[in-house]
Amino acid sequence: MTNPLNRLLDQMVAHGAVRFYAKRLAPNDNSKNQVYLGGGFGALNIIPHGEIEDDGSSLAGSVRDRAKAKVNFFWIDDEGPSPAPDAQLILYPKYPEVRMSGFLRGAERAPRELMRSRDEGRVLFFGISLDGRVFGHVVAHDDPVAVAFDAASHGLPQSGVFIDLETIRQGGIDPRQALLNALRLVHDKGWIPSQKMGRAGVPEPYSARNGGGYTLEAELGISPNSYAEPDFMGWEVKQYGVRDFERYTAKSPVTLMTPEPTGGVYRDDGVEVFLRRFGYPDKAGKAGRINFGGIYSSDRDFHAETNLALRTVGFDAESGKITDVDGAIMLMARDDTIAASWGFKGIMAHWNRKHAKAAYVPSLMQGPPPEYSYAPIVQMNEGTDVLLLLGAFASGAVYYDPGIKMENADTGRPVIKRRSQFRVKHSDLTTLYRDNTVTDLLL
Repeated sequence: MTNPLNRLLDQMVAHGAVRFYAKRLAPNDNSKNQVYLGGGFGALNIIPHGEIEDDGSSLAGSVRDRAKAKVNFFWIDDEGPSPAPDAQLILYPKYPEVRMSGFLRGAERAPRELMRSRDEGRVLFFGISLDGRVFGHVVAHDDPVAVAFDAASHGLPQSGVFIDLETIRQGGIDPRQALLNALRLVHDKGWIPSQKMGRAGVPEPYSARNGGGYTLEAELGISPNSYAEPDFMGWEVKQYGVRDFERYTAKSPVTLMTPEPTGGVYRDDGVEVFLRRFGYPDKAGKAGRINFGGIYSSDRDFHAETNLALRTVGFDAESGKITDVDGAIMLMARDDTIAASWGFKGIMAHWNRKHAKAAYVPSLMQGPPPEYSYAPIVQMNEGTDVLLLLGAFASGAVYYDPGIKMENADTGRPVIKRRSQFRVKHSDLTTLYRDNTVTDLLL
């Protein structure tokens, strides 16, 4: 006879779910008080959601103290999924915390009695699909699914208030240990010819010099896809080039994201106006070329070439809290002109695609033809949160490293190239996660 919990998860799988979580509901977790999804904003990296917007209840002219985001949420039962069209996440920067509300309004087959009650022992299950749908199912404490969950949940990993059910889906195999075992086998192979997983699920030779990640993915049986989803049993796996397997010093910083500015002169007046005002002539003397580059971080003064400095506005570094959800990362001129800005809501949208669990593997390359060898040291990072990212901006650990230029600037047809990127030294990656461990695969 099929375990009731496995039967529920299989039902979610049939409708496209690939990740699974459970939350034990407290008495206050109900339709009146909303469902608490944890302190901080880490829940945003677990529950897919739409654009983060101002909460309509904010007072006009005041500093907005909360925001919201739609969730493509469905209650699932034996009849299949039933949409909850008003489901949303509510962000409370003051505390900070995330709650879920609106999950009963307009939902035809919603479990109203259970979600309106204050009963102890209720369990809410989440199934998450690659396209961002979220399936929910709630049970009472004495339901067979809850009984099966209670029996199987001891020792399962947690992400904030969410209990990760991947181990149950894998028949009791611990995903973290399974990944470490697989990486040990990859290390033991020594030098591996560069490859990339093909469409047919078979590795194919790959000759470009950026094959380190593709080769590791192919060895782990991971197919590249367009979804920003975990790679190996819920873990995102990333490699980075190093100079040797003694100090494991990264060859280059980590590019975290590449968002275009959402405000300032750059956005309001256009990139050409921005470059002509804040850029500088090409240092190699190339005629008709204007560049905008350099390193900009909150702990640095104004850049000598551009007279701009990076500042974090609307975030209190000491408390680690957002003081204004309409705040932004800003490139400021000496006269306080905002040359470019990235609003917190947009930063959240980019960062929330990051995975809650990421493994970083050092690699060496030789060739041509290119070959890769992977180190026996793995950095395991868990529990990212946009508040940690903003703290890293405020401290200067995360910095802006643009490569924007305009050619033919002295003609009527200038050609503009955009490249805005935020980066961090590999040694500072740990500031972006709550839990960081380094595992030696040979011990």
